Amino acid sequence: MWSDLQQFKADFFKALSHPLRIRILEILSTGEKSVNEIQEIIGSSGSTVSQQLSVLRAKNIVLGIKDGKRVVYSLRDPAIVDLLNVAKELFNNHLIDTLSMYEELEEQ
Repeated sequence: MWSDLQQFKADFFKALSHPLRIRILEILSTGEKSVNEIQEIIGSSGSTVSQQLSVLRAKNIVLGIKDGKRVVYSLRDPAIVDLLNVAKELFNNHLIDTLSMYEELEEQ
């Protein structure tokens, strides 16, 4: 019924469907970071950050490379930054359309 590519896309977007995972990707878009660094920026517990990184790693969205005793994470593909920017643009367009409709309703 579904092609392998459609299933891959659905699984990929499921991995992005958590606000904390999106925030982690935004943080990693500025460069590689350890769990502790991500945790400090987010203000969340290490286990929560590790759990979300595990989901992103399982879908090959981020890479974790051992650096001594710590693991440093980075985006597997820099195109993720483009995807996040497009999502932001879509959100902004939707918001502008919604505000325009609201303004039109108020004028009536």
